[in-house]
Amino acid sequence: MAALTPNSCLPYRELCTREYGMQLSNGRCCSVVGSSGRGLMRRLDSDRLVIRRKMRVEVQKSGAFWQDVSRPTSVDMEPINSLEELEEILRKSQENSQPIVIDWMAAWCRKCIYLKPKLEKLAAEFYPRIKFYFVDVNKVPQTLVKRGNISKMPTIQVWKDGEWKAEVIGGHKAWLVLDEVREMIQKNI
Repeated sequence: MAALTPNSCLPYRELCTREYGMQLSNGRCCSVVGSSGRGLMRRLDSDRLVIRRKMRVEVQKSGAFWQDVSRPTSVDMEPINSLEELEEILRKSQENSQPIVIDWMAAWCRKCIYLKPKLEKLAAEFYPRIKFYFVDVNKVPQTLVKRGNISKMPTIQVWKDGEWKAEVIGGHKAWLVLDEVREMIQKNI
């Protein structure tokens, strides 16, 4: 992806280089000098050679090659470190009528570590309607783990109105877990 710049030739140059192999073997690049309905014309840096190749460049109406920067692609999950902190989060979520998702995990659990960044991407889909948190069960008091009624990891729970609503125990493939978590969130929200 091109850097954010007012130079509109940059994304086209990168597109030609990446998609159509227009970078030359001697390291020189082509630059875009114009376009027509049938193709794109390029001029080499040192030679005055013009190359025509039939290609079609699709441009989206929402801003060509730019990403939608109004929505995050990933949202960091906040840690919960004590029972008092959990109770405060549940109280705030009940006041705001905002459901929360808690990922109960352990630092030694491979699936937990693999799943966490994927849940952070999922959190971006539901941002700002739902807040995502995580609890490392080895770093917190056992009263907190008992409050969540956790027996296996990773366990992803939805809490709404200060109460536990549903959970997914993620001992299988991450993409299946994410689908189940997404479905669980949609059912309970």
